Amino acid sequence: MSIIEAIILGLAQGLTEFIPVSSSGHLLLLHEMLGTNENSLGFDVVLHVGTLLALIVFFKQDITMLIKNVSQKNSEGRLARILAVATLPAALVGLLFSDFIDDTVRSPFVVMIALAIVGGIMLIVDSLKPKTKNIEEVSMKQGILIGVAQMFALIPGVSRSGATITTGLMLGLSRELAARFSFLLAIPIITGSALGLLIKGDLGASDQTLPLLLGMCAAFLSGLFAIKFMLNIIGKVGLRPFALYRIALAVVVGLFLL
Repeated sequence: MSIIEAIILGLAQGLTEFIPVSSSGHLLLLHEMLGTNENSLGFDVVLHVGTLLALIVFFKQDITMLIKNVSQKNSEGRLARILAVATLPAALVGLLFSDFIDDTVRSPFVVMIALAIVGGIMLIVDSLKPKTKNIEEVSMKQGILIGVAQMFALIPGVSRSGATITTGLMLGLSRELAARFSFLLAIPIITGSALGLLIKGDLGASDQTLPLLLGMCAAFLSGLFAIKFMLNIIGKVGLRPFALYRIALAVVVGLFLL
């Protein structure tokens, strides 16, 4: 993999991880276009480390507060426990079925279908009016259901942020709150997936160190931009522009597959 290819993939990962258009779907399609499929899973997880660092930097104060209060009977402690429990469904499914999913559903056809279906759902859900606007008001039930939705992001094309933000809106969260909760929920699950690959030791050849590092840096910088962009704009435009983009991309992919 060349340095330019690594940077392109890193930029795509950082932007699409937090903009609800599916980072896994875009990376899969880009790998197909660039011919960089060899060890693509290992490279993609390194890129996820870049987006994880973006989350940690952006939400460092929130993370510190949640950790300090995890055992306390206050709003921060309650939120920390909700996030921990909400992480379990996706973590369990990833632990048990990630290899099966990687071997059977990582294809442009699956990406096309997932982009279109979730895009359609996003269009429908985006018109709902919020009931919950404060993160301290998120219930354990709402958190768990959003965590269940996060499981489906293991399918390329679904989008982790798309699934969780859309579910948050369905449960009555405001757009801004759904996005913020989604991003906080991403921290433990991305951490877990990265650690899983490190344990397997599947990071590719040593001569790929520089492309890996540059790709991770690109994912970090574009991820920081995407987080700020989404939190600033989602309350104004909602999910509609991203849903339409997903559907349009699904059509383009379908034309190439014909």
